[in-house]
Amino acid sequence: MRIDLHTHSTRSDGTDTPGELVRNAAQVARLDVVAITDHDSTAGWDEAQEAADEVGIVLVRGIEISTTYEGESVHLLGYGFDPTHGPLVAELERVLGGRNDRLPRILAKLAEHGIDITADDVARESGDAAASGRPHIADAMVTKGYIAHRDEAFDGWLNSRGRAHVERYSAPLLEAVGLVKAAGGKAVVAHPWSRGSDRVLTSEAFERLVEVGLDGIEVDHVDHTPATRETLRHIAGELDLVVTGSSDYHGTGKSEAFHLGANLTDPEQYVRLLG
Repeated sequence: MRIDLHTHSTRSDGTDTPGELVRNAAQVARLDVVAITDHDSTAGWDEAQEAADEVGIVLVRGIEISTTYEGESVHLLGYGFDPTHGPLVAELERVLGGRNDRLPRILAKLAEHGIDITADDVARESGDAAASGRPHIADAMVTKGYIAHRDEAFDGWLNSRGRAHVERYSAPLLEAVGLVKAAGGKAVVAHPWSRGSDRVLTSEAFERLVEVGLDGIEVDHVDHTPATRETLRHIAGELDLVVTGSSDYHGTGKSEAFHLGANLTDPEQYVRLLG
């Protein structure tokens, strides 16, 4: 059984619609199970489910929540929760609001460096996404010829040390785990030792997360080296956490290394998490 538990559609910053994502998962990647985990939004669930029913693949309804822990950005995957749970909905609305609120400030910083991108330019890129974010700004920069690929925008402009970086609201990690659990879901830390979060997600931090209900760690991810995966797998074993693997697929929004099925979740671990 081929299982991929972390993918993105146009409802956040992927380039496949939810339906296209699911059909590609089944027909191109030959997956048996795929999770749709758009950033801070469940807007793609219904369309994805229609496609899953059509092509005969199991869809896991999920999300990737933007959170912070000890001052660092950490992403939390939530699966199988009630999307109408009031406290969780309210927190997600606050997070999405933070994405939209910082847009004009980022554009102003880019303008200071001669990069003329408007909110309308970004809106044309974001389409039906739940919020306009940095990837859509990057796509607008590509469209207008300032850069050749999305990655260039993050490397020089939009990442946490970039010239146009602007902070935004993200949910506190411990609270986000509690909200996912209160909504009846399962909580898994996404790519925990990539993009600087390894500085704060220590063994002791994972112990704290287990205390508030954490279910698993995404160990097998493109951003993790073999040595990192071995260490994280050991931590998961010590804390009796589920180990997942996934692609973090964004369509053409990320390199080919993040193709559907790039990393997979062991079926036994899948049953532990969602069976």
